[in-house]
Amino acid sequence: MSAEAIFTALGEPVRRDLLETIAAQGPQTATELSRNFPITRQAILKHLNVLEGAALVTVQQQGRDKRYELSTAPLNELTAWVEAIGTRSEERLQRLKAMLESEE
Repeated sequence: MSAEAIFTALGEPVRRDLLETIAAQGPQTATELSRNFPITRQAILKHLNVLEGAALVTVQQQGRDKRYELSTAPLNELTAWVEAIGTRSEERLQRLKAMLESEE
């Protein structure tokens, strides 16, 4: 997982909306996705390419169409990373609290 690529991809609201749409409705083509967004199919494709580069979607060729499907593995890794940071921060705060309480 490239955290930088994932954060860059998720930094754009349209890409987050695309991921949410694919997660809710299943694999879709760029044409199908463009029906739900006020931007062109070409703009949708550019966003999908960024999501694919961050491994957040995979592409399945079906005849002439490419279907974009959510890839949850990078999101799961990112969630675990964020949770680990939160846990370390919470542990540090608990140690600080215990130290301050012991000084009273």
